[in-house]
Amino acid sequence: MRPHPVLYEASARLLLNRLSAGTGRPLSLARIPVEFWRRLEARGFDLLWLMGVWRRSAEARGRALAHADLREAYGRALPDWKDSDVEGSPYAVAAYTLDPALGAEGDLALLRDNLHRAGLGLILDFVPNHIARDHAWTRDHPDRFVRALSEKVLHAHPGWFFETAGGVRLAHGRDPNFPSWDDTAQVNFFSAEAREALVGELLRIAGVADGVRCDMAMLALTDIFGHVWGRFLPGAARPPAEFWSEAIARVRAQHPGFIFIAEAYWGSEPRLLDLGFDYTYDKTLYDRLLHGGAEGARHHLESQGGRAARWVRFIENHDEARATAAFGRERSLAAATAALTLPGLRLIHDGQMEGRRARLPVQLL
Repeated sequence: MRPHPVLYEASARLLLNRLSAGTGRPLSLARIPVEFWRRLEARGFDLLWLMGVWRRSAEARGRALAHADLREAYGRALPDWKDSDVEGSPYAVAAYTLDPALGAEGDLALLRDNLHRAGLGLILDFVPNHIARDHAWTRDHPDRFVRALSEKVLHAHPGWFFETAGGVRLAHGRDPNFPSWDDTAQVNFFSAEAREALVGELLRIAGVADGVRCDMAMLALTDIFGHVWGRFLPGAARPPAEFWSEAIARVRAQHPGFIFIAEAYWGSEPRLLDLGFDYTYDKTLYDRLLHGGAEGARHHLESQGGRAARWVRFIENHDEARATAAFGRERSLAAATAALTLPGLRLIHDGQMEGRRARLPVQLL
């Protein structure tokens, strides 16, 4: 792989639907012709981040269909949307197995082999902080999650917890700056059993992919997790080592070249690089390009020093507005030129090069 690789992010579902329509026959991920991947490599890409491959949650889909604000968002992005367009969030993972809508068991390994033949590597999602509330762990291993231990906690924090079919009250996943993700259950990073189970999932992913993009990676840091959830875990001992240092070391012991990419914010990025991540998001650069001037961007880049090649440069992804809509066409071209000529991992989102303006909610991806 080149020193400053280029990563193509695409929704697995949307890409497969588009290619199936183009060929006039339904495709699975493993049946996408190698020629398509070779054309992608010929355009300068090194890696494919195929977003949303894991089994979707039926409960998350039901919540996505019932949520009034989301329904309005679907209408803005896709005026003629139907219930069948809504799959639920790809970040409420029901199981780290390929979703049946995308192919059969074993297809991810076949896809990776096809990508390798075309000179590309495969990046998949890993969501450490939470899983779908109907994931088997919530039924079989409730101690892997943050729990409400009293009625007082439930009353003090409405909307933070839910009751499983087994009568256990678990917390929803949370970013402390936003409402809870009510289609998820919050993993307890102070639980040795939970950490071991997450490493097991990572090792399985490493068997079919070349790397992972780790969703909200900073939420697994001991101090951040402790700040958000520590008061709900009386008597719990903080682990002696960071989750990421243990997890990355164990995966790399079996898969030395496996790539770890962190979605990260709040100034946590250098710490995650120190813990073993290859790359981490450069959201600050995106914000400076969008809202600031060249001087602010220059000062930010100068502060990165010898780590400049370990940042993910982007001007759009599935979480951000489309670049042409956010920047305008001319500014988006200038911002893309800056992001794509800097050291680091350069990310291009599916549709970005065509100048698409509509950003789809992740429940439609």
